[in-house]
Amino acid sequence: MGMIKEFREFAIKGNMVDMAVGIIIGGAFATIVKSLVADVIMPPIGLLLGGVDFANLFVVLRGTGEFATLAEAQAAGAVTINYGVFFNNVISFLIVAWAVFFLVRAINRLKREEEKTEEAAAPPPTPEDILLLREIRDNLKHR
Repeated sequence: MGMIKEFREFAIKGNMVDMAVGIIIGGAFATIVKSLVADVIMPPIGLLLGGVDFANLFVVLRGTGEFATLAEAQAAGAVTINYGVFFNNVISFLIVAWAVFFLVRAINRLKREEEKTEEAAAPPPTPEDILLLREIRDNLKHR
């Protein structure tokens, strides 16, 4: 019974719940970014480069015949290097990295503002010479 209680305490800690929420949101964000890259960013780039579909850019290492699409090559059992898919994934990574950069930047800015507010709220420490003078004054009063 002790192990179940310990696990429950571990599972409901604030950090664990925050992490779970982050993973779920991250998965959803990854799906959105993948769609953004595949459906919004890459088609105009492909159009500018002469109608190239980056998902279908590949090199056949082993296999016979001409394949118009990556799906055809894979269905035929051809061994391919899928550099177009890799390029799409690099673009996705850059978008995610950019978004995370801005998120961390905003969080750091908020932390700095909070620290400034805390510093402004706390009175500055009394200088040592003033403390010494107060101590002398208090000693003279007691005599």
